[in-house]
Amino acid sequence: MHQIFREDPELFARALPRAGIPFPKPTSIQFLDTDLAEIKPVERRVDTLLRISTADNDGYLLAFESQGQPDEKKHSSWTYYLAYLYAKYKVPPILLVLCRDKNTASWAANPIRIGLPAHTSIAVFPLVLGPDNLPTIIDPDEAEQDIPLAVLSALAHAKDPALPAILDALATALANVGGNALDDWAEYTEIGLGDTPARALWRNLVAMRPSRFPGSGTIVEEYRIKGFTQGEAEGKAKGEAEGRAKGEAEGKAKGEAEGRAQDILRILDLRGIDIPEAARERISGCTDLDMLGTWFDRSLTAADADELFAEM
Repeated sequence: MHQIFREDPELFARALPRAGIPFPKPTSIQFLDTDLAEIKPVERRVDTLLRISTADNDGYLLAFESQGQPDEKKHSSWTYYLAYLYAKYKVPPILLVLCRDKNTASWAANPIRIGLPAHTSIAVFPLVLGPDNLPTIIDPDEAEQDIPLAVLSALAHAKDPALPAILDALATALANVGGNALDDWAEYTEIGLGDTPARALWRNLVAMRPSRFPGSGTIVEEYRIKGFTQGEAEGKAKGEAEGRAKGEAEGKAKGEAEGRAQDILRILDLRGIDIPEAARERISGCTDLDMLGTWFDRSLTAADADELFAEM
C-alpha cells in the first residue's frame, strides 16, 4: 500500500481529510532515503519516507508503514524510527500506518507509551489509514476522479464483503481512463490484494497490459502473454498432459473448458452468488467454449445463477 504514495506523493493530503484527519496542505514534497540504519549490524528501514514542506513552518516528515497484522515488536521499531528521524532532520516526524483489516488498524492506532507507570518518557501516537476511516468507493465515476485514492481504498477494504463491488467500480474506472493508468494501477491492485481469493476476481475484471513487476507472476505475465485466464492456463496444462495419451487437440480443448468452468464458479463464489448443485454440474460439464465464454461474461454481473442461463 505504501508504494502508492511513491507514485502519487500528494495522495496522503487527499486521503487523510477523507478519513477525518485534518492535515496542513503541502507546498512541496521530497523523497528521502528510507534507510534509517546506524553503523552497526542492526538495520532498520521504514517502508516509504517523505519530507513535506508547508507555508507556515519548516514542514514535517511522513514515514509510511504497511502493517498486515498486530506485531508488538513494531512498537519499539516505530519509536526508534521517529526518534532517529527527529534527531537527523530536526523537523517533526509523523508515523502513518496503512492497514487492510479492522483488527490491525485498531491495534496500530493505540498510543505507544514508554516509561514507568508514574511517568511516560516517550509517547507515540500513530496515524492510521484503514477500512474504518477510508471511504468505500463503489461508484466508477467517483473512482475515476481519483484513481490512486480508489486503489488505496480497495486495498484497505480487501477483507470487506463489498470488495467485489469495489473492484468492479475500480476496474470500470481504469478501463475508462486507459493508457498508463490502467497499466500501472491494475498491477498495484493485484500485488496489493496478495494471495487472496479476491486476486482471482481482479485478474478477470481487468484488461491486461505489459508488466511493471516482472517475475511476480502477475496478471500480465500469466494471462496477457500466454493468452489465457488463470483457469484456462491450468486447463491448458492439464489438457496438454491428457493430450499425450488421447490426442493433444482433444485434451487441450477439454482442459480449456474445465479451466473456464472453474473461473465461472470462482467468480460466482467470490460475489456471494448461490450456485445450486444442478447449475454447478451444468457449468462443470459443459465443453462448449463459446457457451462458457457467454456464461463467464454474465458471471461478472448476474444477480443469480438463473440469470447466467437466461435465453440459452
